[in-house]
Amino acid sequence: MFQYIKLEVRRALRDPGFIIFGAGMPVLMYLLFTNIGADPGDDGWKTSSMVGMAAYGALGAAVSTGTGIAEDKSLGWLRQLRITPMLPRQVVLGRAITGSVTVLPALLSVLAAGALINGVRMALWEWVALIVLLWVGALPFTLFGIGNGYRLTAQTTGVVNVASLMGLSVIGGLWFPVEAFPGWLRTVSGYTPANRFAELGRSTTEGHAPTAGAVAVLAVWLLVFGSYAVASYRKSARTA
Repeated sequence: MFQYIKLEVRRALRDPGFIIFGAGMPVLMYLLFTNIGADPGDDGWKTSSMVGMAAYGALGAAVSTGTGIAEDKSLGWLRQLRITPMLPRQVVLGRAITGSVTVLPALLSVLAAGALINGVRMALWEWVALIVLLWVGALPFTLFGIGNGYRLTAQTTGVVNVASLMGLSVIGGLWFPVEAFPGWLRTVSGYTPANRFAELGRSTTEGHAPTAGAVAVLAVWLLVFGSYAVASYRKSARTA
């Protein structure tokens, strides 16, 4: 399985389109949101927006893993994997680890923009904790993208992933403060994986550990999306 992971990581990181758009778009959005029409002295907004956009970039990179899977499936790569001794859960785990690696460029680029351009200042342990929590917390979204990739066609996967990314980001409060939502939508937002994912980062910038509720909600979504990914791979293997 290690060789499989190594191969997939190399393929992902050699894609210039992924590096440019996957890492560049969240940085551009972050800088626009915090420097056009905003109070230049509002450090709290710069920090909060940095976390939200870092989460958005990580989420986008994680979900986009499925697009590559769908394209590989159409080329017959899945049939090649079926003749290897790897179990379905090992194949999914390998793809999930690959997706976790590709999350890092998007995540780190936004945090670097916050520190170097917007002057966000935090203690060293806060930066380290922020990176680790957002990196690990992106795993449920990677599994969701993997499930879509194995279950859907390449074209449909791209559309579903983009629609899901937009919906999760808006409802989860990655672009706009949840406090501005109506009461009912604020309640719904608290049960979404994107909202709790961003909470991992925001709790760090506020100097305390994530709440038990945030960890519990993400753990449930991890199980749901993980089961979905394994079931999708098995279904795809039967029909390939």
